[in-house]
Amino acid sequence: MHFITGGSFNGKAKWVRSFYHIEEREDVLWISAYKHQPLPITLHDLGKDFVVLEGAEQWIREISARSDSNGFREQWKNVLRNWYLWENERPDRTLVIIGADITKGIVPVEKEQRNWRDCTGWAFQEITDLAGRIDLIWYGIGQRLK
Repeated sequence: MHFITGGSFNGKAKWVRSFYHIEEREDVLWISAYKHQPLPITLHDLGKDFVVLEGAEQWIREISARSDSNGFREQWKNVLRNWYLWENERPDRTLVIIGADITKGIVPVEKEQRNWRDCTGWAFQEITDLAGRIDLIWYGIGQRLK
């Protein structure tokens, strides 16, 4: 599992496309929350061995809006477990998760916004626990964290 994070509009998707030579590959499935594509709970039926999930913070927003923090964390851990198991079933599988870091700056006043921010922080910590590689992208420049 490879986790890519950084600020909004800082070149994360472009960096992934370049790093993995996405345009030259035929085995890639790119699923984007920004295009309102649904969160895949499991990756088994997608038919590709290289999956990019873009916009994790948006899917986190959807889940967190439907449940309290404990319910969110349980649901998110189940989704991550499914993804992790899928990737580790075969050595030729790769999962890349892209998520914008929304946890910095001024704490939102609205309860829903604070909850989303908190849930995103927890979710990103759980992704980093499972990820074999993590890159932080700022202004198109990548910095490997793990």
